[in-house]
Amino acid sequence: MKFIRILVLILCAGFVSVAWTQQPTCRVYTPWAEFHRTNMERWNPCEKVLNVHNVGNLGLKWSYVIGPHPVGSSPAVANGVVYFGSDDNSVYALNAQTGALLWSYTTGNEVNSSPAVANGVLYVGSDDAKLYALNARTGAMVWTYATGSHVYSSPAVANGAVYFSCSTTSCTRLNAKTGAKLWSYTTGSYLTSSPAVANGAVYFGSFDNNVYALKASTGALLWRYATGRPVLSSSPAVANGVVYVGSDDDHVYALNAKTGAKLWSYTTGSYLRSSPAVANGVVYIGSDDDHVYALNAKTGAKLWSYTTGNIVDSSPAVANGVVYVGSEDGNVYALNAKTGAKLWSYTAEAFVASSPAVANGVVYVGGGFVVYAFGLK
Repeated sequence: MKFIRILVLILCAGFVSVAWTQQPTCRVYTPWAEFHRTNMERWNPCEKVLNVHNVGNLGLKWSYVIGPHPVGSSPAVANGVVYFGSDDNSVYALNAQTGALLWSYTTGNEVNSSPAVANGVLYVGSDDAKLYALNARTGAMVWTYATGSHVYSSPAVANGAVYFSCSTTSCTRLNAKTGAKLWSYTTGSYLTSSPAVANGAVYFGSFDNNVYALKASTGALLWRYATGRPVLSSSPAVANGVVYVGSDDDHVYALNAKTGAKLWSYTTGSYLRSSPAVANGVVYIGSDDDHVYALNAKTGAKLWSYTTGNIVDSSPAVANGVVYVGSEDGNVYALNAKTGAKLWSYTAEAFVASSPAVANGVVYVGGGFVVYAFGLK
């Protein structure tokens, strides 16, 4: 009876710990507020509208054309607004339902960084060597931080701090309200991998062939793991005490989050610049060998792979049994998360390097010079 009472209390609290992951409290409106989401797994466990049975009925809801400037930034969705950056040096905010422009903010150079939205503030990096904090509702500047070099990485926001990497070789932690620097850690080589923050640690990859783990509060080195080649744009995903990341040595790695010890690795046919998604005991990742892979999260065994027509640098997004991913063959794909079977695809204007966001029955992604929103017909 005591066990039953405890179980009832857990259920009433809004979540149940099942198998590999803890289910969060799901509200009516579920955001996708930053590149990896707050759980660092590129997984939306609250999506209830789209599923394997109806995703084949996706149709274009709206599209927003930037012009002759590519969109490599991945969308963030929060409070009914879609945010993204563009190579036209601007950050955009669009109405999530209609695609109407709400505001845009011009930086001094291209914006390849993907925005993060927290507590009414949008954080994003620019190639003008600044990190920006903008009012998410109006686009007004709250503060800027001069980094000294391009910011390709996407910020992570946790516990009142903003973490980001810049190509000056430093991973930096700022006060989210003021932009004041709290600490900076230098690897000695370029950084374009976006940091993940989980359980008091910050994880990121470096051009010096290493994956790093730092203490989030101080920036002190906890461990580093040497891969065979650089870890470029693949950004770690952290789930159930394991760090998953891809490397230019053609391997996907699973590392112990506390110690950095290798648990397993899986070899693909080329570079891995896609960032992993982790859901229900499976790791999903794209490779420059034109494939999307699904690997057993515990063992690294291949469950399935899907062949696209070109390299897959886009990072998968997982929601309600479906994997969404873009390819440089110009298509956005929806795949069955269990089998890898194609459920739906859409041919965009050009290559799709942006990574999808899935929220409230809508898929948002950049392709070529356009941002797309797909919903059920």
